[in-house]
Amino acid sequence: MGDPEAPPEDVPSNRVRVAFVAVGETHIELVQPADPSSPVAKFLESRGPGVHHLAFAVPSVDAALDEVRRRGGRVVDERARPGARGRRVGFAHPSAFGGVLVEFVEGP
Repeated sequence: MGDPEAPPEDVPSNRVRVAFVAVGETHIELVQPADPSSPVAKFLESRGPGVHHLAFAVPSVDAALDEVRRRGGRVVDERARPGARGRRVGFAHPSAFGGVLVEFVEGP
């Protein structure tokens, strides 16, 4: 893996601190809880370190969340919210994707 693309960034809406590392055309997001009661802290407490979620670039987070609901899946976020690097993000519940937490990310 390469060097971080930028200094770590606090994401108050998710109560985490993140850093991104480019690996070819893909980006690996390293996530650290900034609050012991955050969902990421709870995840680490129950499951330990490892892969937390997969993220996909989409033209519209709201449209992607609507599509998950239309297909009968659950979502964590009803609408997009602020995420890292100034982007809008939204999460689908792991039950909608075979137990994997999925994040949808809009471009800047």
